[in-house]
Amino acid sequence: MIHQSLRIGLLFAMGIILVNCSVSKQPKKTTEAATLRNTFKDDFLIGTAMNTPQIEQRDTKAAALIPKQFDAVTPENIMKAEEIHPQWGTYNFGLADKLVAYATANNIRVNAHTLIWHSQLPAYVRRLQSADSVRQFFTEHINTLASRYDGKVYSWDVVNEALNEDGTLRKSIFLQKLGDDYIVDAFRLAQQAAPHTQLYYNDYNIEQPKKRAGAVAVVQKIQAAGVRIDGIGIQGHWRAGHVPFDEIEKSIVEFGALGIKVMFTELDLSVLPNPLNGNTADVNQTAAYNAQYNPFAAGLPDSMQQQLASDYEQLFKLFLKHKDKIGRVTFWGVNDGQSWLNNWPVRGRTNYPLLFDRQFAPKLAYYKVIESKTKS
Repeated sequence: MIHQSLRIGLLFAMGIILVNCSVSKQPKKTTEAATLRNTFKDDFLIGTAMNTPQIEQRDTKAAALIPKQFDAVTPENIMKAEEIHPQWGTYNFGLADKLVAYATANNIRVNAHTLIWHSQLPAYVRRLQSADSVRQFFTEHINTLASRYDGKVYSWDVVNEALNEDGTLRKSIFLQKLGDDYIVDAFRLAQQAAPHTQLYYNDYNIEQPKKRAGAVAVVQKIQAAGVRIDGIGIQGHWRAGHVPFDEIEKSIVEFGALGIKVMFTELDLSVLPNPLNGNTADVNQTAAYNAQYNPFAAGLPDSMQQQLASDYEQLFKLFLKHKDKIGRVTFWGVNDGQSWLNNWPVRGRTNYPLLFDRQFAPKLAYYKVIESKTKS
């Protein structure tokens, strides 16, 4: 019995040694799952738009997800003029200050959006009649906001959506009252008020040839005036299955050649038909509800899920190819349920344009975006 016990003991001990040797040869597994933020940390910033419940951290799931996935944020609405400057001389800084504090605490950069935009203006601005009164609002608004957040936000969208589809200047109140140089003037004021902040021009469809030419002309005019412009934002509101990859690449190269950074600032890929002519993102254009424009109310079919994922993967491969020219890629919303595309251009639809579903779970498109880097 003693010899048998010794034999069993020796075999048991040898077994432990063999098991331990086997375990030690296994590759170490990382305990940190890949995220957008850490996957692209050496390439460009990855951002998202934040709405009011998220800024106030009332959306608990978003509060947990955003700091893990994103290192840049853009306020969806709270820094637009009608929200932050609702009455002459009256400013609502509360939510903007909360956003800045949240970003600072989570090592996230803020792209402030936006100083000058023809849309979402407070009612009193639309009633202004004289050039002098519009100039007074214009100057005070830029000086107040840009100086308050200088050094606290990383960048400003100084002027937003100033171009028509043919590349000409939109006939906004600012063009009509202040003239053709108002964009240069806006950047000059912002440069003076915010010397430590990046200054961008932001627009949709500027990857398309005519509008791109108009955007190039805007940048060149600012530069010729000796005024600083650091980057340009291509919004990226495209449709799955219809993403203009060739024109996007041409735009990256052409804008990069101007010596400025290229941002993709409001990226989402709609899976629904667009009843409007062209690929406009003009919020003032809408269409009436029709069931044919809401085909996926019960869920997204696998074929469209695959298309969405494929398009996002191809986009990020393109971004990585030109990462030396790209400063940031920002998704316009955290999850599908939050997206503005559920209610524009048709209210009450069910869209699926982002990387996270309505329960904040990553979609196939999310994993394909990660793979665009890890398999490159």
